[in-house]
Amino acid sequence: MKIAILCETSGTIRELMREKGHDVISCDTLPADDLSPSDGHHWQGDAMKFLEDSDDGEFDLIIGHPPCTALAVSGNRWYGQGMEKHAKRLEAMQWTVDLWNLAKRKAKRVAFENPVGVLGHTEMGKASFYTQPWEHGHPESKRTGFWTWNLPKLKETDNVKEVYDTLPKREQQRLHYLPPSPDRWKLRSKTYMGIGLAIANQWGELD
Repeated sequence: MKIAILCETSGTIRELMREKGHDVISCDTLPADDLSPSDGHHWQGDAMKFLEDSDDGEFDLIIGHPPCTALAVSGNRWYGQGMEKHAKRLEAMQWTVDLWNLAKRKAKRVAFENPVGVLGHTEMGKASFYTQPWEHGHPESKRTGFWTWNLPKLKETDNVKEVYDTLPKREQQRLHYLPPSPDRWKLRSKTYMGIGLAIANQWGELD
């Protein structure tokens, strides 16, 4: 398949899909963490422009990870209604909707991923399904929504809820308790390997 991964710097899903033999490129305004060259497997630039420059129906699958800082409910103290950054939330919502609609023109199948947030209040509607890291081998919690088009729901791959339930809260919500740092946002947004494998093994095997 020809696949585009939008708003990904880690290369997690890109490389898992490439291991399956697919033609995959990631795109982000930042360079790839694995230093993939901009003329190779990573395109550095705005995702909207990347898709606008591609042909309609060019991709078999597009997976997007729109920036969640302004979209997630965890940012309500700054981006909620009446807060100083609320206008930026509205801009982020519209940008994500526009990217979603554009992606559906450019691909046969589309999935956008985001944590619990405000996208359900847009024309994208409620998430198609939610998944947790503990459903895919990681004894941690981060309820993550997927908005999908022409794609099935991801199936659980390795449910470790029993292990998760025995852990203290700081370990269950490890990402929430990360100390402040310049890279905290990137660590919190990186795809769990177990979820990445589920995406590659399930959606990467579709006809």
